[in-house]
Amino acid sequence: MYIHDEKPLFGRKRGRDNIYRILLLLSGLLFFAVILRGYMGGSVTPFFSAPPPPTRTANNYALEGEMFFTAGDLNKSIAAYQKAHEVDPANPEILSELARIQTYSTRLITTDAERLTRMQQALDSADKAVKLAPEDSTAQAIRAFVLDWYASQALKLEEKQSYLGQAEKTAVKALQLDNQNPLALAYYAEILVDEQKWMQGEQYINQALERDPNSMDVHRIAAYTQESLSNYTQAIEEYQKAAEISPNMTFLYLAIGANYRQLAFKGGTEAERNFLYEKALEYFAKVTTINEQLGIKDPIPYMSIARTYTQMGDALVASLNAEKALSFDPTSPDVYGQLAIIYFKARNYEGSIPAFKCAIRGCTPDESCEVRKCNKETDPAITITGMPLTANTAVYYYTYGSVLAALHRKTQPYCDEAMKVFAEVRAAFPEDTTAMSIVKEGENICTSYGYTRP
Repeated sequence: MYIHDEKPLFGRKRGRDNIYRILLLLSGLLFFAVILRGYMGGSVTPFFSAPPPPTRTANNYALEGEMFFTAGDLNKSIAAYQKAHEVDPANPEILSELARIQTYSTRLITTDAERLTRMQQALDSADKAVKLAPEDSTAQAIRAFVLDWYASQALKLEEKQSYLGQAEKTAVKALQLDNQNPLALAYYAEILVDEQKWMQGEQYINQALERDPNSMDVHRIAAYTQESLSNYTQAIEEYQKAAEISPNMTFLYLAIGANYRQLAFKGGTEAERNFLYEKALEYFAKVTTINEQLGIKDPIPYMSIARTYTQMGDALVASLNAEKALSFDPTSPDVYGQLAIIYFKARNYEGSIPAFKCAIRGCTPDESCEVRKCNKETDPAITITGMPLTANTAVYYYTYGSVLAALHRKTQPYCDEAMKVFAEVRAAFPEDTTAMSIVKEGENICTSYGYTRP
């Protein structure tokens, strides 16, 4: 059978087939070019790549902050609330809680400068919260709390009174907005106590207790009120209730221990005093345990333990705990000052002088190493900057001056420095009767050696 060659038996002609193949290839290349461009620009992700991490919400960060606060790690709690604020900067509740925790965290800071910085941060947070929600009673109440604690950082009496006045006005406004707000009632009570209006303070804290018996803040302020009235047993009971609600707040245990120590100092039989001292040490030990679990190296509980052993008359154990505190924070001039006080009370007067110098005037790496009893070959060289004279550091200044005056000799002319220290204290705190009595006694010693007041 004859078949004509020009008519293909199967399919199309080869030429037309090539055109379709070329078009298909060009389409594929164009498609892959678009995908590649999207991948390079970030708009297209590989099929098997991990999905992008979910964006965390402000509430998520706030919950994390609350968990860290409950655990007792206030620094991590602050960091979490700060992230929550970054995500939701218009949320006044986050800012108020941040301010509250920043304020409480100052109980765990040893130096005036660091405490003041943290208090400034707390006040900034509280101010922002009130600006966002001026009619919010709790925001106003927490700002009053911050202002009250800020007042304790003031160097001059006028400044302290100014901050206390602002705190009282803010607390009153919080109560005007909601006179049933337990936090507003409690913080107002604390302000009244700090203004030495104890009867009014008791009235308001009792109202707060009636309205919210499950608040750590309310029980803490109830304890503080009783402590201010020297009712140490009642103060301990209220601090313990606060600690039951917030069992990882280490500053509550420090307060309980301090009140037990105060009860021991008041007297009783030797057995009773020893029991009270042991109770104080038990609560300070709780703080060290919580800090160890959280990986926090805090010198404060060891200084509390050291002060307790000093009061018990055990100078050796007191010194060992004070030195351990210094090893935890060898850069803090306040810890050097506290160590110096421990040495002074243990009658190690010579040993207290270099520690006082580091705290007040600052010291070289060699001098700080002498106080730390460090190994110069392996331990870091640390220069200490002294602390300025404030209401919180005045005790270091006049105690240092009294030690220098008492140990003055021709071969050790300590009165040169002692008289300078006394002059600074006299100029800053002329109305402080305790400080002035110590200053006058030290000045009398130095004048007997021919020194005159500058």
